Amino acid sequence: MNRRTGWWLGALAVLLLGGLSLLLYLKARPYQQVIDHGPSPAAQANPYLAAELFLRGRGLAVSHAETLAVLPQTDPHGHTLLLFGERARMTPREVDQVLNWTRAGGRLVFVAESLWDARSQQSHDLLLDRVQLQQSLSKDLKAPAEDLQKDRYPALTKLYLEDEDAPAYAGFDTDFHLDDPHNLAQAWANSAKATHMMQLAYGLGTITVVTDAELWKNPHIGKYDNAWLLWYLSADTDVTLIFSTTHDGLWTLLWRYFAQAMVALLALLGLWLWQVSVRHGPVQMPAPAGRRQLQEHLRASADFLLRHNGQRALLQALQQDVLRRARRRHPGFDQLNVAEQWLALSRLTRQPTRAISQALSPVRNLRLSSAEFCRQVAHLQTLRNTL
Repeated sequence: MNRRTGWWLGALAVLLLGGLSLLLYLKARPYQQVIDHGPSPAAQANPYLAAELFLRGRGLAVSHAETLAVLPQTDPHGHTLLLFGERARMTPREVDQVLNWTRAGGRLVFVAESLWDARSQQSHDLLLDRVQLQQSLSKDLKAPAEDLQKDRYPALTKLYLEDEDAPAYAGFDTDFHLDDPHNLAQAWANSAKATHMMQLAYGLGTITVVTDAELWKNPHIGKYDNAWLLWYLSADTDVTLIFSTTHDGLWTLLWRYFAQAMVALLALLGLWLWQVSVRHGPVQMPAPAGRRQLQEHLRASADFLLRHNGQRALLQALQQDVLRRARRRHPGFDQLNVAEQWLALSRLTRQPTRAISQALSPVRNLRLSSAEFCRQVAHLQTLRNTL
């Protein structure tokens, strides 16, 4: 290929590239696209993060904790305590601590956790029982049908304030209802069928009981007047939000991120258990009971007596047997003193007196060696067999 042909090819490539660029310029249109990556790690760790940010934006100082350990250091005056965490393990001492804090001037907002049990006359929610309010299911109530028809928003909870023409609307869970059997509540908020918030004075402070706190979590706080209601309950105070953040355990995390490895590990464990449980060699049949000889029974009986009674009892039994046979062979044996008895036994058995004295001497409460024990038993048996 000569130089002229190369120039023509280069010019053609430039023209094609320029034409393509012009076409893209005329046809391409810039646009913006928002990609939702889901909640941030902070929002996932704190379900009330949006509520905290909203209250801080209204000028309130907000802190959160997982336990009531912060309560002794918290001044009740000008302070709101939001108890939105699990209270199943709340002790009577902690209930007294919270109520004393409220009585001294604090604001307390908590969620009713249990239903009222008419049979036991309690709800097993210590804090709810102490403020003498009761929670039940809305479906058990009998509301007039005409009230439901007149209500434009029957599923929303209405809070009526003085000098306001329209109520504030909140998205409480309408499945639950609060009841005030002793007429202690001074303010409340209802949906078309049930009551979902009650407020009563308690000493120098106030207590607000709600059926749920889901409306103040991140996905729902921006709906209706949910955020405003939370600010209304804690206005002009510092806020401490107490809730427990549950973290996934080790096994849950391992199964979530290493499922294949966990399955392989379980399979290996099963194979190992199967391998160690396999019998090695043929099954040994039990020995027939008829093969045992009299000598084996005697040996087993002697071993049993030795284990349970000891050496001393066996030796004393042999000594008594020797003396009993001596009484039969020698009349008046019991009237003789010990030395005369040993002389009489020496004449009857033709054994030296020293050997007889060693065999019939009182047995000491000491454990003998196997050889010494066998020697004494053999000596006593020789005396007994001779008589």
